[in-house]
Amino acid sequence: MAVYKMTPTKANLIKAKSLLGFSKKGYELLDRKRMVLIKEMMSLIGKANELQEKIDIKFQEAYLRLGQANITMGTETVQKAALSIDKEKDFNIQFKSVMGIETPHIKYEDTKIFAEYGFFRTNPAFDKAVITFNEIRKIIYELGEVENSVYKLAMEIKKTQKRANALDKIQIPRYTKTIKYIEEVLEEKEREDFFRLKKVKDKK
Repeated sequence: MAVYKMTPTKANLIKAKSLLGFSKKGYELLDRKRMVLIKEMMSLIGKANELQEKIDIKFQEAYLRLGQANITMGTETVQKAALSIDKEKDFNIQFKSVMGIETPHIKYEDTKIFAEYGFFRTNPAFDKAVITFNEIRKIIYELGEVENSVYKLAMEIKKTQKRANALDKIQIPRYTKTIKYIEEVLEEKEREDFFRLKKVKDKK
């Protein structure tokens, strides 16, 4: 590690020690931030896995009910009834701050489902399939929020780790070596001054 270019003076020694202390403090703060972010990300990953499992189960349930509706109602009738269901309403993506990181939050109107199709053409299996698919939609919104948050946290962790490594592997060793260099030069200079002064006294 190269010595940081500083003229070996007492003023620069004080400056180097100050910079070293600042770098160490910065590293501690970044490392602490990194650990908090990792903890938050791992918690969200656990939540994402739970939501994914929930979606898988719900899809199995929904397709089972849809299959029952196809058998009892007929595929063509099911398709026509499905076309009469309200399409996805608009939703807004807002952002909230998690440790200074902007993460998305999907805001939508959670309204009750109203049947737009005639009951005489459908049966309970179809109704249950519609309800289950609507539940899946809400879980997908939540999963989207969580997965996006995980991605943003991962990017911030990577950035924080890079900054911490720069301090730990470059700046701190550089200032440490610089301080040692300046101290050695100043000590050598003091010895030379001491011997020079001693020679002057001896001559007198």
